[in-house]
Amino acid sequence: MERYFATCPRGLEQVLAAELAALGARDIKSVDGGSAFSGDFALCYTANLESRVASRVLWQVGHARYRSEHDIFAAARALSWPKLFDVRRSIRVYVSAIKSPVKSLDFVTLSVKDAVCDAFRATRGQRPDVNTQSPDVRIHAFLTREEVTFYLDTSGEPLFKRGWRTAAGDAPLRENLAAGILKLAGWSAPTPLYDPMCGAGTFLVEAAMMALDVAPGLNRAFGFEKLENFDEKKWGTLRDRARARRKAAQPLPIHGSDKSGNILALARENILAAGVSEAVRLKQMDVLDGGPPAEAGILVMNPPYGERLADADELAAFYPKLGDALKQRYAGWSAYILTADLRLAKLIGLKASRRTPLYNGALECRLFEYRMMAGSMRRPKPLTAEDAEEYKNNN
Repeated sequence: MERYFATCPRGLEQVLAAELAALGARDIKSVDGGSAFSGDFALCYTANLESRVASRVLWQVGHARYRSEHDIFAAARALSWPKLFDVRRSIRVYVSAIKSPVKSLDFVTLSVKDAVCDAFRATRGQRPDVNTQSPDVRIHAFLTREEVTFYLDTSGEPLFKRGWRTAAGDAPLRENLAAGILKLAGWSAPTPLYDPMCGAGTFLVEAAMMALDVAPGLNRAFGFEKLENFDEKKWGTLRDRARARRKAAQPLPIHGSDKSGNILALARENILAAGVSEAVRLKQMDVLDGGPPAEAGILVMNPPYGERLADADELAAFYPKLGDALKQRYAGWSAYILTADLRLAKLIGLKASRRTPLYNGALECRLFEYRMMAGSMRRPKPLTAEDAEEYKNNN
């Protein structure tokens, strides 16, 4: 039984844990930023291939207590790195810590790198090269107050890079965060889904992939393929099964719009690259002018946030108008709005039924949930004597 740690956008830890459990993971323990779990080595293939919300899947290869930087070097040097990957593979070491007493993480990073290279020199007579841009093997060391844990990254490039994105646009929403929000919203086909400010189409692509049962890692490479214990036959079988179960693209109630034709072109390009163009319907329209594509459903959006003063003023004027549009036209819908601009909560004029802190990369955001009840959102006016008389005369 191997030990793993899957990272995810902060705020999605419980979504990730549920996903890992469904994939067969055991001993799941969620902490801030991810979940530890256990299983056989094939599970790391499955988790990389199937997880929609994980960012990376790390394989634990060592663990020790320490009191000084020297102890960390000794613990790293004691591991059998040459049995884990070939000396011809380039490496990079990453070190992170919580409440660690070490004075310099950079020094620890160099120490772990030296320990790995010394292990190779002792058994292979040569050392692996370091590549800080695109290493073959990523080595992670995580420090707590008294313990160090060593991992090999089985994902390689982060898992939100599905391989379909050809056009990103400004401040793109990460794919695994979009998938996590869809899960938090409880969306599944055939419930209508609408993103009225769709940008590059991330919500739309992720929703279509979920509805068509497309494994998110089906069209990309992984770090585990460069490790010594890589089982090409087992991996091929898992990938072939995922391909076989993928549903053919078909029209689905997944709708997107944007007021910019240029932005909509980016979304169309991404949707086409993902192979789900038949499942998604696009329309050029301003969210303040148009209406919903169905009587009820789930609305998701990630409005732009302002960095310049002109942008901030423009958005401050936009939020109340957005709230009015939702109240007037989207009765029966549940709206989920992700934003890094926390003024939205006060300015939109709606009462949120739930607020979930989330992170898009390093950017702190909130996911606001608004239940748009059928009928007027305002209290009815009391019936006057004139109203009663008019009603009697007309009936």
